[in-house]
Amino acid sequence: MQNIKAYIMLVCATLFWAGNFMVGKFAFLENIPPMSLVFLRWSLVWLILLPFTYKEIIRHKDTIITNLPLLFFLAFTSVGLFNTFTYLSLVHTQVINASLFNTAIPAAIIFLCFLLKIEKTNKFQILGLILSVFGILSIITKLDLNVLLSLNFNKGDLIMIGGVITWGLYSAFLKNKKFTLPLLTLVQVLCTFGLIFIFPQFLYEFSQGLRVSFNTNLYYTLIYLALFPSIGSYYCWAGAVAIIGANRAGIFLSLIPFFSTIMAIIFFNEQFEFFHLIGSILIILGLFLSNKKVQNA
Repeated sequence: MQNIKAYIMLVCATLFWAGNFMVGKFAFLENIPPMSLVFLRWSLVWLILLPFTYKEIIRHKDTIITNLPLLFFLAFTSVGLFNTFTYLSLVHTQVINASLFNTAIPAAIIFLCFLLKIEKTNKFQILGLILSVFGILSIITKLDLNVLLSLNFNKGDLIMIGGVITWGLYSAFLKNKKFTLPLLTLVQVLCTFGLIFIFPQFLYEFSQGLRVSFNTNLYYTLIYLALFPSIGSYYCWAGAVAIIGANRAGIFLSLIPFFSTIMAIIFFNEQFEFFHLIGSILIILGLFLSNKKVQNA
């Protein structure tokens, strides 16, 4: 039953995150500055959660203080960097491209868990990692060798690779944490610390003359982002990882591009190209290999 609960939570998390890519692209088309969007999103999350979490934060203050370095790192990689990379990438690339890169996050998790000695890595995971890398190369080069040789990559694709790395670090260290906090309390703490990293980004963007227009589209955008990909997805993802582990949870991230691609084709008239198909096949094969168990002789 616990595993079924984890799977349901992972499906919900990926569906909400798929919507995050859609709304991120919509925000760009509506001239909502990406870093301002990140700051306003998490500020709203902080306000929504505070009435429900402040007592738990006080109750668990010793645990929070003891684990401040790790909590700051988790906040920095997830709230502070991943969201910024995502929205910035959508300024320069398609929803389909940005979301497909999320399928490579499990490979990043496996590699980082191995590198940081958090979890053991087997031969199938190494092979899966290699296939996933080829899948990423297929997408960013559009199967054109000249793009690779000239290093003429799409800026948005490169930015999203930064998002893949930061979320991989977040998931790997989340798996390795030795303390327990109620899930909403953990989200609130990460949101609080994350705002410390986001605020300078917001100030920089503001100093560049990029201003937010407060209108109905912004309000609807923030409400969705605060309730679903922020609170909902983080709650579901952290809960599922705690039950089945980072590696097994990571395979569900392949649902993000599935949901996102369907929505991008419907709402933004994007095209699913041949290089998307090849890249997806390679990455998904890599995912299945990465989750294959090695039997002891």
